[in-house]
Amino acid sequence: MIDKQRLRRLLAPKSIAVFGSRGADFAIRESLAMGFTGPIWSIHPKRKELMGIKCLKSVLDLPQAPDAAYVAVNAESAIETVAQLNKMGAGGALLYASGFSEIGGDLSPDLRRIGAERQARLLEAAGDMPIIGPNCYGVINALDKAVLWPDQHGCQPVEKGVAIITQSGNIGLNMTMQKAGLPIAYMFTMGNQAQVDIACVIDAMLDDKRVSAIGLHIEGINDLAAFDAAAGRALHHKIPIVAIKTGRTAAASKIALSHTSSLTGADQLFDTLFNRLGIARVNTVPEFLETLKLLSILGPLAHKNIASMSCSGGEAGMMADLIDGLEIQYGTLTPAQQQVTSNTFTNGEHVDNPLDYQTYIWNKRDQLAATFGAHMQANFSATVLVLDWPNNATADPQEWDTAMLALADAATAGHYKAVVLSSMAECMPAHAIDTCIKHGMAPMIGMSQCLGALNHAYRIGQAFDSPMPQPLQIRHIKAASVSTGKITTLSEAHSKHLLSQHGLPIPKGQIITNLAQVNEVITRLGYPITVKAVGADLAHKTELGAVKLNLNSFAEVEQAAKTLFTLSDTLLIEQMVKGAVSELIIGINTDPLFGQYLVLGAGGTLVELLQDAKSLLLPTSKKEIMQALTTLKCAPILKGYRGQDAADLDAVVESVMAVLDCSQKHPVYELDINPLLALKDGAVAVDALIQLGQHHS
Repeated sequence: MIDKQRLRRLLAPKSIAVFGSRGADFAIRESLAMGFTGPIWSIHPKRKELMGIKCLKSVLDLPQAPDAAYVAVNAESAIETVAQLNKMGAGGALLYASGFSEIGGDLSPDLRRIGAERQARLLEAAGDMPIIGPNCYGVINALDKAVLWPDQHGCQPVEKGVAIITQSGNIGLNMTMQKAGLPIAYMFTMGNQAQVDIACVIDAMLDDKRVSAIGLHIEGINDLAAFDAAAGRALHHKIPIVAIKTGRTAAASKIALSHTSSLTGADQLFDTLFNRLGIARVNTVPEFLETLKLLSILGPLAHKNIASMSCSGGEAGMMADLIDGLEIQYGTLTPAQQQVTSNTFTNGEHVDNPLDYQTYIWNKRDQLAATFGAHMQANFSATVLVLDWPNNATADPQEWDTAMLALADAATAGHYKAVVLSSMAECMPAHAIDTCIKHGMAPMIGMSQCLGALNHAYRIGQAFDSPMPQPLQIRHIKAASVSTGKITTLSEAHSKHLLSQHGLPIPKGQIITNLAQVNEVITRLGYPITVKAVGADLAHKTELGAVKLNLNSFAEVEQAAKTLFTLSDTLLIEQMVKGAVSELIIGINTDPLFGQYLVLGAGGTLVELLQDAKSLLLPTSKKEIMQALTTLKCAPILKGYRGQDAADLDAVVESVMAVLDCSQKHPVYELDINPLLALKDGAVAVDALIQLGQHHS
């Protein structure tokens, strides 16, 4: 376990020790340039001085245990240094040193083994002293002015701001160079995450009241339960998180035993995880930075109605188009609200949202403020003023500054959330960024990025106002070994029987193994009849012609049975269910990281083509299941499209709960119910497939 008190010393140090030369020299130089006033010691066995600081020969020469150590030496020396630092009670160490678990890979198993062994020895040497890395670029703390960083950077001292945690040193370096007004309080690059991982840093950032939002660049998560707990704590404390998760196109592939496994991939589960935790997922660095900036200045939005104002019909039209497909919307104005704004004009011009305000009030601060303030009275969650400054050597920004200050006047007077938006970075000068921030307005760059950020702010606001999700239930099931000879794929009949024991409705039916049984079964069931070949090795029966439907006579059933006995020595005869409002799929699948998860979607023979499915992580609730069902593309059919019967969604939800109960009480590796017939009254599973596995410790 990491000592949290030592971690606090490492992240906000009052003293720093640097080991090595290349990289360590920057840590000294940049800390001094940032304004760090505590002692900095340089340790090098051969050099006399580094960046003007006299070098000590070894750790033992330090006058006291440092809060933070920047270790830029070779791998073996790093292990020894960490052991000595731990013994003397240092706060912690950041390891620029490489040569650990990152080396070798698949191309060199021997190197990979050496790297892994080194990393194990490093962890043993560290004990409960926190270490960031190894193979880590560095950490910048712009609040306490400590720069454990081997290069130039663009951070400036701040009093509060966002913490960015990335798994890429180069991406972190590039982000520090932004000039868009994002206050970066911390920049973490994580390296190998041998001990301190992303979750640990998120948790530590939540203890620093100066951190207003957290940004994550994630390649992978080592400890999902710890990440879930840390992000859940951020949600509880209402600290927004924005994430870039790379690997959208690298979903793990496998042979699809069932339809369920063709509907989801690991990346979709990250979408589900982020939605569950109120984390805004973005795709690009500009969207990442702009969203963090808006959240750090304005915070989440209270509702979805926003406003846009510009003095150009073209800009108003673009803003109107670009909001399409987002959850936020331009709030509708009542006639009375329109009149309030119209009263600030002299010619009775048309008032709408987006608002094309009139150029004859341009450069008149009081009149602009009156118009802006009147329009903002309509209770928007945020109001955007589109404003692009001229950018040339002789440009005079005064008139544009007047409009910006008029918005500040109106926003301050009415306590409104305001955004100044330039369509291009070239048209947002540095002085405008500074002025906006001074007046509590968000200086945003790029129409799409701004609207996307506002949409994320709305969704985060909704998450903050919703009940906290339960901690993830990560239940790992692995496929049973073929070498055991144990049959793990259950037949349809066996799968249905198992599910019915947990309350899932299934059709009346019976297994037969010869033609002599046909008459007795259909006499008991009545027509119409369905006959299926149900051997355990028949996964997709429709494609094999192993299903005969809507049989209404003994001759039809007998002929169907004769044909299907050529495919399997076991048949299932069932009473055919009619009157389905819709066909659905219910699935349980297993992911190496997330464990068991639930899939709900439109079912039937076109399930892969339609790709209309939602994934839910476990545990889930009836409310979440209902919400997933009602947000499917097929939801209008379920609700009764154009006067047709609506499906009994309560019965569908109960069916899902029965499936979940079964999956929790048996080692279900994969489960596929396709279709579940959603009826006007009730629901029935007419096909099912289960593959059992083994609990994975």
